[in-house]
Amino acid sequence: MHVKARRSLAAAASAGLLLLAGCAGDDLSSSGSGDDSSQSSDKGALAISGQSFPEAALVTAMYDALLTDGGYDTTVKLVDTRDIYMGAGQFPESIDVVPEYVGGIVDFLNTTENGANAKPLTTPDAQESIDNAKDLLDQKGITLLQPSEATDTNAFFVTKQYSEENNATKLSDLKGEDVTLAAAPDCQGRPDCEGGLTDVYGIKIEKILPLGFASDQTYQSVLDGESQLGLTSTTDGTLEQQGLVLLEDDKSIQPAQNLVPAISSDFLADHPDVEDILDPLMAALTTEKLTELNGRVAVDREKPEDVAQDFLQQEGLL
Repeated sequence: MHVKARRSLAAAASAGLLLLAGCAGDDLSSSGSGDDSSQSSDKGALAISGQSFPEAALVTAMYDALLTDGGYDTTVKLVDTRDIYMGAGQFPESIDVVPEYVGGIVDFLNTTENGANAKPLTTPDAQESIDNAKDLLDQKGITLLQPSEATDTNAFFVTKQYSEENNATKLSDLKGEDVTLAAAPDCQGRPDCEGGLTDVYGIKIEKILPLGFASDQTYQSVLDGESQLGLTSTTDGTLEQQGLVLLEDDKSIQPAQNLVPAISSDFLADHPDVEDILDPLMAALTTEKLTELNGRVAVDREKPEDVAQDFLQQEGLL
């Protein structure tokens, strides 16, 4: 959707944790999650929203803990899709902070403002994408803070056996190969999916099996040899235990999807310390760390809130 806009529901399947993120409109927290309740209302109310798939719920829990610890009286409401909290009268009017992905929010704003066929503003570089969208972000009253190194883009996997037998560690290693692809139903022709694999990498996609984004059916199709290539995300924490590996997107067909705090510009002007609170988190997160944290939730069945607290304490942020 994006890739990321289209991934908001599919990513839940990727982590296999429909029970962990609240239902649309459910409150994750009504009064903040920090340990020191004496700080909870020092700086007033702060409303956080975001998408309800597990990775977003995990990062939202980190925001909530840090901002509560920083003296804000937080409320959190997770929803199923970006267009809900980006609707009229919500962000940035009545919602102050949203955990976002660079490409996801830039693409969403660009297409909703300029139409589905608008010239893309996103590139594989996060800061360049933000700079390209500056006028649009200013118009909407949204500020994107410093993006994290951690990124969650669409990605393609094979079995470890296939990788070893074909000496394939990156997508360009499949040039000229005939493969069947298990992917989301809208993969056909997309530059970040079948279109890019065909046009940029020269991979011969014989067939697309519309089994879903990182769904159990997609994993199983590749494991059974029905498909050689499957669609997931770069932070899929379940691959190793299944005997699956990602292939590097060495020609960069994916737009930047770095984690980034999206803040109401008016709220940030009145509360500039929010940037000081969230910037260290963005600096601490990496794609590898995020993948590990997702694995703790997806594989080990830990609660996102517990994983968030543990990570923040280990990094010295709480």
